[in-house]
Amino acid sequence: MTDAPTPSRPERRTPHSTYRLQISPDFTLHDAARVLPYLHDLGVDWVYLSPLLASEPGSTHGYDVVAFDHVDPERGGAEGLAALSAEARRLGMGVLVDIVPNHVGVATPAEGPWWWDVLRLGRGSEYASAFDVDWAAGDGRILIPVVGDDDEDAIHLAVSEAGEGEVRYHDHRFPLAPGTSTLEEQHYELVSWRAADDDLNYRRFFAVNTLAAVRVEDPEVFAETHAEVKRWFDEGLVDGLRVDHPDGLRDPKRYLDDLAALTGGAYVLVEKILEPGEHLPADWATAGTTGYDALALIDRLLTDPAGEAPLTALEDRLRGTSVDWAQMVHDNKRAVADGILRAEVLRITREVERVLESREEQAGPGADSDSVADAVAELLACFPVYRSYLPEGREHLDQAFAAARAHRPDLAATYDVLEPLLNDEWGQPARRFQQTSGMVMAKGVEDCSFYRWSRLTSLNEVGGDPSIFSVGVEEWHDAMAARQRDWPDAMVTLSTHDTKRGEDVRARITVLAEEPGHWERALDELLRLAPVPDPGFGSLLWQAVLGAAWTWETPDHLPDLRERLHGYAEKAMREAGDRTTWTEPDEAYEKQVHAAVDAIFDSEEVRAVLLDLAARIDAPAQANSLSAKLLAITMPGVPDVYQGSELWETSLVDPDNRRRVDFDHRVAVLAGTAEDDAATKLHVTCTALTLRRDRPELFTGYAPVGATGAAADHVVAYDRGGAIAVATRLPVGLAAAGGWGDTVLELPDGRWHDVLTGLDADGRLADLLAVHPVALLVKVG
Repeated sequence: MTDAPTPSRPERRTPHSTYRLQISPDFTLHDAARVLPYLHDLGVDWVYLSPLLASEPGSTHGYDVVAFDHVDPERGGAEGLAALSAEARRLGMGVLVDIVPNHVGVATPAEGPWWWDVLRLGRGSEYASAFDVDWAAGDGRILIPVVGDDDEDAIHLAVSEAGEGEVRYHDHRFPLAPGTSTLEEQHYELVSWRAADDDLNYRRFFAVNTLAAVRVEDPEVFAETHAEVKRWFDEGLVDGLRVDHPDGLRDPKRYLDDLAALTGGAYVLVEKILEPGEHLPADWATAGTTGYDALALIDRLLTDPAGEAPLTALEDRLRGTSVDWAQMVHDNKRAVADGILRAEVLRITREVERVLESREEQAGPGADSDSVADAVAELLACFPVYRSYLPEGREHLDQAFAAARAHRPDLAATYDVLEPLLNDEWGQPARRFQQTSGMVMAKGVEDCSFYRWSRLTSLNEVGGDPSIFSVGVEEWHDAMAARQRDWPDAMVTLSTHDTKRGEDVRARITVLAEEPGHWERALDELLRLAPVPDPGFGSLLWQAVLGAAWTWETPDHLPDLRERLHGYAEKAMREAGDRTTWTEPDEAYEKQVHAAVDAIFDSEEVRAVLLDLAARIDAPAQANSLSAKLLAITMPGVPDVYQGSELWETSLVDPDNRRRVDFDHRVAVLAGTAEDDAATKLHVTCTALTLRRDRPELFTGYAPVGATGAAADHVVAYDRGGAIAVATRLPVGLAAAGGWGDTVLELPDGRWHDVLTGLDADGRLADLLAVHPVALLVKVG
């Protein structure tokens, strides 16, 4: 027999822009297909979809995939994807889909045929090698941490509706191994939920016990987990992919090479978080990152450096001590390595022991298990980026060893043992260490430290370093020139399903860098009127409150705001983890914080402070929002518009940022048949997206456009090769200085026209930015 011919695929396409839609049981692929004409009218080139494969029942996000061979019926199934793809083709649009190669959902074992089979048959299952299980550590069994305190008696044998024997624990169902009749005979053991930190013997996504890691480095596992993805490309349904969490994979480069072979070299993005100064490996088969690095630059370009000193002083006063960000990050990462991810540290330790045993080396000084685990945890805490990809990134490992030796010189002998092992890119300890360091970084920084430092929380965003307060115009231009040269097709984003604060929440908070004195006085009054036990956390909370609504003039303009802010407050204080936690909540502490949230709506005095504050920041915040949007759409890269963010995007952390969008209203606003106070933002978005899609030849280069005059520091402008973007920065300072005055842009020769206003431009900013704080220029004729 001969192999079937490989289906021919169209030439690789690259989007001019994307629009992210969250597909869920409440907003299916069929619903998305009906929205596509609006997106096309908005100027969007490709639609960008959240994960589509079958996921846990009722999943609102789709990152808990349970089966790899079909589109989730709850999300519209294969028919829904075919309908959406057909409509996209009719409109000339492309389709980009988010995929999740790192893990599967195991919260409901019966929904996942692979996991169910492994639980039923153990190492004898044909899928056993698909999961990253340390069978020896569990005495041949998978440990499943689901049992509540003193609740072991609730575990019992039962018979399913199909007449099969099962193990039951409340609503949890697990298979019974063939020919067995007791719990002790199973290939798994139900253990206390508290055992997960130390004893878990399967790799997870971060610390989520219900997301079990998959070994896509195995060619057979890769093929089976990507069978449906392959069908999408074989049948021309999809044009590109976004790869979730590549840092969890054993070998991201190899995975991307395999993916390129499977898709015929399709457009692929990676959700890779880059630390400042870190670069994406140039040999990866990807167009670039999903844009958090771009987001960080945009926000800092619009942040006033003069606000750093007074806001730092305010934070130190509220905390009662000077905050050392680097030390805080180290300590929180170390707490994660010693706590919720201790099981991963112990697994690396076992890998080290196996190597030493295989070499028949005697356990010399520092090679005992406790010392190795201590040193591994310290190295993870000291690792400066998410991970290395040996041999690439070896310098980061060197930095970690140097820092660890300085922090813990008592472990010097152990570091001597570990250093050659963790530098051996082919060895198991190094490979597992690389897969673990990103987990520790994410849980210690994004999901903890970001909630413990409140200096200016618009900077506490995924992909950003809050200790880097701002960037200047020259630094921006240098970064954009490099981006155009190295990663011209990487994504640019301002909001995602994972951002801690939506783009317009951050735009409002950013104004506080220009108003530090007024902010400090207002915050002190808010803390007096609605006291919370931790004033530092109170600052974080009140910044979120200020950012989450564009005006406080009408109390009922956002009827669900009270509920949303209570949800945010709960998550923020528990993620901070210093006063209350998810597993051990401090009811008295939380009650006081929730009382402060209620005071927003119930206290006239609190509302008066908020109204005064809003009156000062609303106008400059809108300027920041429009500037950020124009920069994101016109800078080098592929701009993504997160669902709904063509109007004000005032969402907070998930699940708040995954709420359903009112597209009917947006259609009406675009058509001019409905009003909205963010109509200008939609106009800027639509105009810029349309120009990028319809005139791509105007966006093929990058050159700074300078300005002269007293207000030159308040503008950033650049020529993309025929389209010139102009954006206001630091609007409070601009107003205080009396406006643009005689400041003039140094436009290239020719007659220029602003497509946002329809007016000709001669470079005088007082005229050019008289209508909007931004402009987008093209040559006439």
